[in-house]
Amino acid sequence: MSLDFLLTSLIVVASPGVGVLITVAAGLSRGPKASVVAAFGCTLGIVPHMLAAILGLAALLHTSALAFQILKYLGVAYLLYMAWVTLRDHGALTVQPDAAPRSSLQVIVSAILANILNPKLSIFFFAFLPQFVEATEANPVLRMSELSAVFMLLTFAVFAAYGLFAASVRDHVISRPQVMTWMRRVFAGAFAALGAKLALSER
Repeated sequence: MSLDFLLTSLIVVASPGVGVLITVAAGLSRGPKASVVAAFGCTLGIVPHMLAAILGLAALLHTSALAFQILKYLGVAYLLYMAWVTLRDHGALTVQPDAAPRSSLQVIVSAILANILNPKLSIFFFAFLPQFVEATEANPVLRMSELSAVFMLLTFAVFAAYGLFAASVRDHVISRPQVMTWMRRVFAGAFAALGAKLALSER
């Protein structure tokens, strides 16, 4: 495993995006367990893109404008939906001591959908993984699978760290409704901005 791969992967994973927003929101709203579950869900959401890249399906998204546009706008719609529910009283960033907990399955499904409906992840894996596979590699599929597994472990660790940090300051914001109101607005705006960015993205 090259140091270049680890450093590049860490930078990519640590860059704030949809997954980070979801895990931080989970940590703030439901505590440490929910943040780890959300991080796990976001990590699972990588699997279809990883498989697409390894099996060559990402090439279809890269060459087919229709396939890319369909998946892209599904992703945009989901991000806008996330922005809407975050603004609502019982959305992603409602923090109440007696709030009814979302099930682990609900958190995982929400996190998986956020990552699945982003065609840029498939394109990223398709462009990223081959750079770290030697042309003389005896089994390139196995090598890309190993690199993808490491990338997923880094994703889970970094996202969980984000979420656990958010959970650690949860008690400090529960008693400050005004703070949470503004945080809901900021997170909703961030989801909407990511949706707009995805909508404007080109292949």
